Amino acid sequence: MTFINYASREINCKIVYYGPGLGGKTTNIQYIYDTTTTESKGKLISLATETDRTLFFDFLPLDLGNIRGFKTRFHLYTVPGQVFYDASRKLILKGVDGIVFVADSQEERMDANIESLGNLKHNLSENGFEIMEIPYVLQLNKRDLNNIVSIDDMVRELHVKDEPVFEGVAIKGTGVLETLKAVAKQVIMQLKKGGR
Repeated sequence: MTFINYASREINCKIVYYGPGLGGKTTNIQYIYDTTTTESKGKLISLATETDRTLFFDFLPLDLGNIRGFKTRFHLYTVPGQVFYDASRKLILKGVDGIVFVADSQEERMDANIESLGNLKHNLSENGFEIMEIPYVLQLNKRDLNNIVSIDDMVRELHVKDEPVFEGVAIKGTGVLETLKAVAKQVIMQLKKGGR
């Protein structure tokens, strides 16, 4: 749920990067952080474990414009990819304003993508959200590798509504900012309409 700070005239929005473990969620946020000017970003917090690069979340406030005289600040989070961190995933989705699903394009990761997407739908509904109503973007990451599934097949398996789809190579920054801009634009449009 969007948080409005009237004292600082800021609208704070939460975007969560969701997807299977090691699919590129953290790499997306790291690239955004590294390419954002110092005055436009807050602190990047990353907690890691032996089994997953991201145990809880990465955090990055990012300014992307104004709505009715209020500055828009986006807080970007990733969820842990490992299934046994499901409680953390559910907690991170609380109050979400937009979702980026980062799918791993490798053939051997398609089952993990499908499982993670099912888990996203379940955890959203547990938090009172409906995937068909929330701002949502699909990123097909790791498109630079050899053993990848075709875009058509990935879209057929992972497309949930009329969401924008971007090819990505997060480690090189390909498609990263386009993905963020697409979800941010949807969030802002929903705010202007008076939605969540």
